[in-house]
Amino acid sequence: MDRRLNVTFPELGFLAVTRGLIGLGAGLLLANKISRSKRKAIGFPLFIGGVLSTIPIAMHIFHGKADPSEGPPPSV
Repeated sequence: MDRRLNVTFPELGFLAVTRGLIGLGAGLLLANKISRSKRKAIGFPLFIGGVLSTIPIAMHIFHGKADPSEGPPPSV
């Protein structure tokens, strides 16, 4: 079954930014360039914020929108 997904540029950008937050937070948590307390204070909120914001965005993109070419047209 071939499924199509129409994603607008702002949705794609927002999803990319949240994924970037996850990567930045994980990188800070794993790096040894700054003190451990600063890494945890900055990296943990970035990582958790990225994860928590990615979930509803992905649900909206993958489950909340239907491809207009699929199924019958909406009734008026």
